[in-house]
Order: sequence, then C-alpha cells, then structure tokens
Amino acid sequence: MEYSAGTPIYLQVIRELQKKMIKGELKPGDKMPSSRELAVLYKVNQNTAARIYREMESEGYCYTKRGIGTFVSEEENMFENLKKEMAEELLKNFMHEMKDLGFQKGDILCQVADYKEEQE
Repeated sequence: MEYSAGTPIYLQVIRELQKKMIKGELKPGDKMPSSRELAVLYKVNQNTAARIYREMESEGYCYTKRGIGTFVSEEENMFENLKKEMAEELLKNFMHEMKDLGFQKGDILCQVADYKEEQE
C-alpha cells in the first residue's frame, strides 16, 4: 500500500480495511489479522496497528474477544451505510474540486457522461 503524506497512516489503513469490508473481502464475523500481523502486512509500527484496531472498535467496525482475536462487526446495515458515506464523501470532494476549476453543475454532469462514454 502506498501512503500519502496528507493523511495519517493509521487513517489510511482504516480506510483500506473499510473498503475490504464493503467489498466483502472481510465478511461480518471474519477473524481479522492480529495486531502483529497487521503491522507486518501494512508495514506499520505495532503501536500503530493497535491504534487502528482501537479506532475501528470504537466506531463499531470490529470487536475483540480477549485472548481470541479481533473480528469484523456482524451488524447488518453497517457496511451498506459505510459504503454510502464513503461515496458521498468522494462525490462531495469531486464536486468541490470541479467547482474550484470553474465548472458549473451542468458542465460537471456532461464531463462525467463524456468520461463514462469514453470508458465503455
């Protein structure tokens, strides 16, 4: 994973794990890597890996069974809601950047339609 300088690494790893949950690569109830394995997998400090799990647990994305490990949350709608939130954030940032470039709403929609047509 390539890290960007503008965002703390632990937040970037959380985002990556959330994407895996949304895509079904990490399913509800699945056992997640140990903190040590996570540190090796993402090339982060073990304290950073522990922080990642603390943050994710506080947000309800996972839970820990003492002595057994950390598991993906089994809450039904959580990942569908997360998917919608992430999509809204992407769209908000996209619209903001396009407006900063001087595009109006109609122009943006045309740009998206043109791009989609070129990709097909």
